[in-house]
Amino acid sequence: MNKSLFNFDGDQLSTAPLADRMRPTELLEVQGQEHILGHGKFLSEAIVSDQIPSIIFWGPPGVGKTTLAQIIAHKTESYFASVSAVLSGVKEVKKVIDEAEYQKRVFSKRTILFVDEIHRFNKAQQDAFLPHVENGTLILIGATTENPSYEVISPLLSRTRVVVLNPLEESHIKHILRSALSEPERGLGSWNIEIGDDVLQQISSFANGDARVALNSLEIVAQMARQRNPEKIVITAELLEIALQQRTLRYDKSGEEHYNLISALHKSMRNSDVDASLYWLARMLEAGEDPLYIARRLVRFASEDVGLADPRALGVTVDAMNAYHFIGLPEGKLALAQAAVYLAQAPKSNSLYTGYGKVMKDVESSLNEPVPLHLRNAPTTLMKNLGYGKGYRYAHNEEDKVASMECLPEKLKGRRYYTPSDLGFEKRIRDRLETIQETLSSRRKEGK
Repeated sequence: MNKSLFNFDGDQLSTAPLADRMRPTELLEVQGQEHILGHGKFLSEAIVSDQIPSIIFWGPPGVGKTTLAQIIAHKTESYFASVSAVLSGVKEVKKVIDEAEYQKRVFSKRTILFVDEIHRFNKAQQDAFLPHVENGTLILIGATTENPSYEVISPLLSRTRVVVLNPLEESHIKHILRSALSEPERGLGSWNIEIGDDVLQQISSFANGDARVALNSLEIVAQMARQRNPEKIVITAELLEIALQQRTLRYDKSGEEHYNLISALHKSMRNSDVDASLYWLARMLEAGEDPLYIARRLVRFASEDVGLADPRALGVTVDAMNAYHFIGLPEGKLALAQAAVYLAQAPKSNSLYTGYGKVMKDVESSLNEPVPLHLRNAPTTLMKNLGYGKGYRYAHNEEDKVASMECLPEKLKGRRYYTPSDLGFEKRIRDRLETIQETLSSRRKEGK
């Protein structure tokens, strides 16, 4: 588990996948992370000076988290160990900690421990690192695709520095691909491959910011082209389409990207952006999100962000959910798309949402407010004698169907929770409520 694990010998180099062979060994080779590796930037300075703090590398797949750990392994004077949270358990972690304590005690040498996919370790396993990070026995370098705020325990997070790695842009991916095509020893340079810029662009787009996917795709299509004609290896767009088959969208239904995308959909609809709403909806559906999860969010949006500005919105979303239940996939996607477009273009009001929030606050601070006696039913003589129902006025017998009696508890008398906007149907509601208030005010002045 020391740094020798990161070295390939000659046989390994020839048989290793292209993505591993082309892995950068120097900081200058790393693409897309200039914000941390540029001249004078934090990480480059820390590596050059061999003053590595405990770090959490956070970024999407294939952007260089493990690569940076390997470069640190080559450059540091520390003992270097590595574990994978997928393959390792408490036993393996304890073995690394014991070795780290030995290195410190016998050689006065610090240990840098690289934990790949650290978010897969549970709380107890993460807790095991704490005292050893705190006393300097271990310098921890974790790699994760998930938001450390949710996946790494707070005590460990407070003792590490989170370094965010950016998704690779297509220009970065194309640079990596060209290096692989020209490099004769580690890459495919000795094959003299013919490939057009349009095909490189397709591979870069397909990779979706993941260098590993891009290099694996290049290797697969190059091998196919070589099998067809070993004398002249030509990679065409048609051959690439056969090799790639179907793009894999970056998505984790239980991870942060799940919440990022539903947030983007919700906020796009709120901002009445029909096109963005359709885009984010499709991103989720095509990546395999549960359509019923999306349907539930649309129903919530109909009440939270449209509300009574368009009372039909709730019915449209419930109908879309029922339509999906009825016809399933793939046709059911269109029903959800129809609902998303309807919600995006609908007039917006959060008056109902904010009004209910005010009610909740009062309910929580006055949980025992009694129901006024005149609003209580009196099915027994005892209840009548106690005043239940006394003073109640039947609205249907009143002029304009409104009785001038207070329906809130005494301590909340006069409270206004719902204030309709002047958009859509709520304008009519606002006008109606103003008429009701004027009627009540007039009657109360007259003592009726």
